[in-house]
Amino acid sequence: MFSKNNLVSFVVGFIFAIGLGISGMTQSAKVIGFLDVFGQWDPSLIFVMAGAIAVHFILFKIIIKRKSPVIANQWHVPNKKEITPALVAGSLMFGAGWGLGGFCPGPAITSLASFQTSPIIFVISMIFGMFIFKFANNFLKLQK
Repeated sequence: MFSKNNLVSFVVGFIFAIGLGISGMTQSAKVIGFLDVFGQWDPSLIFVMAGAIAVHFILFKIIIKRKSPVIANQWHVPNKKEITPALVAGSLMFGAGWGLGGFCPGPAITSLASFQTSPIIFVISMIFGMFIFKFANNFLKLQK
């Protein structure tokens, strides 16, 4: 029922959710204000991004030197480096969703705890989009 992986995933997710809340990433108005560079620009999320990049940059180089992860047998590090049409299309859709809705998937799911309408609509739309993608992707694979 509760494995070490589940416990670690829960704790890390909980800490991540708290960080999202403290940083303001769960406030769609703050995110949209950050994206509004030609209007009422709010640059405060730069510090959130810079902090996350700095922590990742330093800790990744240290942690990856281990033989294996603490709760897995091997590392699962992406090895693809090419830019594909699917990557570009997905990035554009992610950016459009972020800009229009003011949420990334993580902050949107965290914001569900607020019981406000906008994160609920966003998450439902996101899940619907995932189903559309899965259907379209399977359909296109069958056509090849």
